[in-house]
Amino acid sequence: MTPRPHRWQAAVADVVSLLQSRTQPLPGEAVPLAASADRILSASVVSPVNIPQFAKSAMDGFAVRAADTAGATATAPRRLRVVGVAKPGLPFEGSVHAGEAVRIATGAPIPPGADAVLMQELTQVLDSQEIAAQQAIVPGKHILAIGEDVKHGQEVLPAGRRLRPQDVGLLAAMGFTTVDVVRSPQVAIVVTGNELLPPGRTARGFHTVDCNSPMLAALVTRDGGRLHSIEWVADDVAALRQCVQNLVSVVDGILFTGGTSAGTEDYTAHVVAELGELPIHGVALRPGAPVGIGWLRSSVPVFLLPGNPVACLCTYDFFAGGVIRRLAGRGWEWPYRTIHRSLAVEIVSAYGRVDYVRVRLHGDQVQPLFRGGAANLSTTVFADGFVVVPAARDRLEPGESVAVHLYDVV
Repeated sequence: MTPRPHRWQAAVADVVSLLQSRTQPLPGEAVPLAASADRILSASVVSPVNIPQFAKSAMDGFAVRAADTAGATATAPRRLRVVGVAKPGLPFEGSVHAGEAVRIATGAPIPPGADAVLMQELTQVLDSQEIAAQQAIVPGKHILAIGEDVKHGQEVLPAGRRLRPQDVGLLAAMGFTTVDVVRSPQVAIVVTGNELLPPGRTARGFHTVDCNSPMLAALVTRDGGRLHSIEWVADDVAALRQCVQNLVSVVDGILFTGGTSAGTEDYTAHVVAELGELPIHGVALRPGAPVGIGWLRSSVPVFLLPGNPVACLCTYDFFAGGVIRRLAGRGWEWPYRTIHRSLAVEIVSAYGRVDYVRVRLHGDQVQPLFRGGAANLSTTVFADGFVVVPAARDRLEPGESVAVHLYDVV
């Protein structure tokens, strides 16, 4: 019989399914156009205008009637009389009649009567008032028609799109000054542990410098969230309870780090269960088994992430990161590029448990980093990425093709 995980450990797949069922994108908000890049549209964008809104020249040359160039060649040119000039923002005030041409610049309005633009390279300037067309052209040649780029009433950008720089440019061309995007989730990080020193300090005595909060802050930003605050709380249940009560009405999620297991100084699970719900406390995942997941006020997700840095990173990526991305209107999937390579050596796991294994690439092979445990964050720094051993496997075999999730974010 296949061994089962400990009773108190939930399956990773079940936890992810629960989180997905209880997470929806936040409502939309209007942001200035200049701040909209990389945000997610909360509603589709329909163009209120034609682009261009007038017929314009796509080339430097002469606005003409195409029929006047019929049969023109370099050896048998057609003479045309130049009657004016059209520049961007300064249209020719008259009309083009048979046998006439208007010198025109790229982007200038096409004058009435003209139906084509003869490129300057296809003409011979005889004098200031006459040119010779050396090639025949067809109606519409080198003219940008009204609405050729974007038509009035056209859906240009769908809801859910992550705005790229060129999208922002087109929004500007359509006249938008603000854009409706999914609101960025406000996320607080709560750090507990009397043994911890804030980042920027130097480790001394029996104290260590907290590395989880700056790592988590960067992950939240990567995933479309906005850091509300980092709260430092002593190992004191009353202080922790007050901190949570102050945050719950002003944030969309809380990440706890440290004090999340079952030790005598680990109060976080007690406080979350008291003030809300904690349906998950313990997952069949290595590293990161003590992770806890719950909700405050039924809609504010909270994550009790282990204090060991690698376990903190692992559990954030498996659970919290997906929730923050979904709240921000992004996809649930990991923001990592995935490649497939051959495994150099065996990786041993356990049935019913998911293993997160840091690896390095050596040519076409993958080499696991077995040194160091969940406390050694340097293993993720020296690693190129990680391999996941699924719960249904107790090992990955040498030579097996495995998916490597690269730490470089795409």
